Amino acid sequence: MRDQPAYMNTFKTGALSRAAEKAQAMMAECVLCPRECRVNRLEDETGFCDTAAQAKVSSYQPHFGEEDPLVGEGGSGTIFFTHCNLLCQFCQNFEISHGGEGQAVSDETLASMMLKLQEMGCHNINFVTPSHVVPQILSALIKAVEKGLCVPLVYNTGGYDKVETLKLLDGIVDIYMPDLKFVSAEPAAKFMNAPDYPDIVKAAIKEMHRQVGDLTLDDRGMAVKGLLVRHLVMPADLAGTREAMRFLAQDVSTHTYVNIMGQYHPCGRARQFDELARRPTMEEYDQARLAAGDEGITRLDRRERLRIIRWF
Repeated sequence: MRDQPAYMNTFKTGALSRAAEKAQAMMAECVLCPRECRVNRLEDETGFCDTAAQAKVSSYQPHFGEEDPLVGEGGSGTIFFTHCNLLCQFCQNFEISHGGEGQAVSDETLASMMLKLQEMGCHNINFVTPSHVVPQILSALIKAVEKGLCVPLVYNTGGYDKVETLKLLDGIVDIYMPDLKFVSAEPAAKFMNAPDYPDIVKAAIKEMHRQVGDLTLDDRGMAVKGLLVRHLVMPADLAGTREAMRFLAQDVSTHTYVNIMGQYHPCGRARQFDELARRPTMEEYDQARLAAGDEGITRLDRRERLRIIRWF
């Protein structure tokens, strides 16, 4: 018998309900994320993320283009939330994050999406861009568990997460998958309007690792618990790969599982910036992987699959 996801016990003890109530209360003067807009989302006011009391979902589907330990035979059960608390100028999902493509969903509908993905054979429920909808996720999760949800949860985030909010997820999220986009304030300010991103994401990753530790796999090679970090290689090393890997090795763990991603291409408003107007070269990508090894990070994702089934 395989280990149960963390939230099963948290649900039984009532801690999941208490976390959901605390998260809901934070929306009354919203301080869920580092933007701290302080709008009353419970009364449908909106701030930076343009999301009110209900979460909006762009799509949900089994995804076969995620990291190998998440995919397996059944795929990763991704739920793509609309809007974002970063709004990167180079976002590859610009229509969703900036354009607001999606539909508002009730907690019941969100729970049914989780259950449908489980029924389809997905190995996990993968919440994509969840930072601004933690309360809605927790409320829906209660309903989903009551109806039989029993696969691991993945928190797939841009990394701009408050430690205080992440602590509400302790014992609930099984797998954290944050981006580590930039380690310098200048590009973070210019391309995400978040000069504090480097400090925020480092604190968030350390808290995530405190909760779940290094990524662990079952006998099928599937992720069951732990931290998986994504790092997008940018042109001219804008992302600061060596420093990012040094942080992971020295301040988190040399066993951190990392996906060094080479798929950057100009999207959204990227071509308005000379620095973002081209793809990284193969040499730049190879140098990024070598830098990871030099700094002691050797658990790198192999990226062998790319297949998506989409509906909703």
